[in-house]
Amino acid sequence: MSTLATSIHRPAPAEYDPYYERYISLVKTDDITATLQKQAQQTRDLLGKVSSEKAEFRYASGKWSVKEVLGHINDTERIMSYRVLRIARGDQTPIEGYEQDDYVTGGKFSRRTMDDLLQEFMTIRNATIQLIRHLDAETAERRGTANNKQISARAIVYVIAGHELHHRRILEEKYLQ
Repeated sequence: MSTLATSIHRPAPAEYDPYYERYISLVKTDDITATLQKQAQQTRDLLGKVSSEKAEFRYASGKWSVKEVLGHINDTERIMSYRVLRIARGDQTPIEGYEQDDYVTGGKFSRRTMDDLLQEFMTIRNATIQLIRHLDAETAERRGTANNKQISARAIVYVIAGHELHHRRILEEKYLQ
């Protein structure tokens, strides 16, 4: 019986499609659990003070609103966590991709409050942390197919952190300056 990993080590580039390097490279620490916890607080601090008016802001025509960006972060983390679960449990059934713009449109995030979307973010993030805290080294290294690409469970965990950071930076630079 293997023991629980004290941390999930950074994935090797061979464990994921090169596309995901854009997210994984943003994660500068090897303590991914602490990173996810810290990010949750940073995102809550950043978005918790956004006014109702600012939550509807789009920095350019055709771009998502602040609410839609947060809804996208939520949807993506939920989907990626599901992928981690399936792959870590040894499920070799290929996992389909998803179209982010269709999810944002279907999410109707403008009907919701920022507080509600932030509460959902915190709930999803806490569930993600609970899932990964109980992955041992063997299960974290398991690979599966998601969106027609081979990827390890631990690579997806790093994608989750990098994806959230990527969008938080966009929020800081283009929406909330």
